[in-house]
Amino acid sequence: MTTQKRTVFYVSDGTGITAETLGHGLLSQFEGIEFRPLRFPFLDSEDKARECLARIDEVSRREGVRPIVIMTQTNPELGAILHQAEAFFIDLFDAFIAPLEQELGCKYTRVMGRSHGHANPEYNARIAAMNFALAHDDGVSDADLKSADIILVGVSRSGKTPTSLYLSLQFSLKAANYPLIPEDFERDHLPSRLKPYRNKLFGLTIAPEQLHRIRNERRPNSKYASLENCRYEVAAAERMMRREGIKWFDTTSRSIEELAVQLMQELNLER
Repeated sequence: MTTQKRTVFYVSDGTGITAETLGHGLLSQFEGIEFRPLRFPFLDSEDKARECLARIDEVSRREGVRPIVIMTQTNPELGAILHQAEAFFIDLFDAFIAPLEQELGCKYTRVMGRSHGHANPEYNARIAAMNFALAHDDGVSDADLKSADIILVGVSRSGKTPTSLYLSLQFSLKAANYPLIPEDFERDHLPSRLKPYRNKLFGLTIAPEQLHRIRNERRPNSKYASLENCRYEVAAAERMMRREGIKWFDTTSRSIEELAVQLMQELNLER
């Protein structure tokens, strides 16, 4: 069976993150189709718009099927140029702004990049959260842990770092993470520096077989990556978290996005 292939243009007068995030969510619902993304961020001039128009039409002719264009464009003149292309358009601003204007009784500002600007308090909070996550990655520092919104614990390579960074970037959470190491299991108690923050701790675990595959890519044929050691560390970590009353989540078959949302739900319950 031949897999259908479609080219998708993500076009924006800003970073394009909004268009790509929403577009990916929509397209992921269609199985059996291979989507090839092409990105045109910072499209803020007529020259760039016409260059993009030519590229869309070139792809349409070459592939014999209309590409999909998912766009956020605040300039109506540039948007009109793009709409001349032979493509299927999903204009996110057209789809959502007009109904919001009607509901709110006012016109939108047509200011590009407004959601990412430095004057936006949410933007500043996100940058501060990312800096915190990087400074408190993998137990590098325990300074100012009292300011953390969440502290993830688990064995090495169980997904703590990417989850911490995603929580900071997507939800502006100050997320720290701390690795549980063999010395912790030998002492058989939670690291002392974490005990004052027990109410902020959440654990991550993973199937030993999956952990073995991940570690073996990094340090092949080592004791660290051996299946036997992975089984020991996972079992010891889960035993410790169970005894300490730390709720944990299995990352084996969960995406970072799913895991982050589940953690957010738990934090909301706590708050």
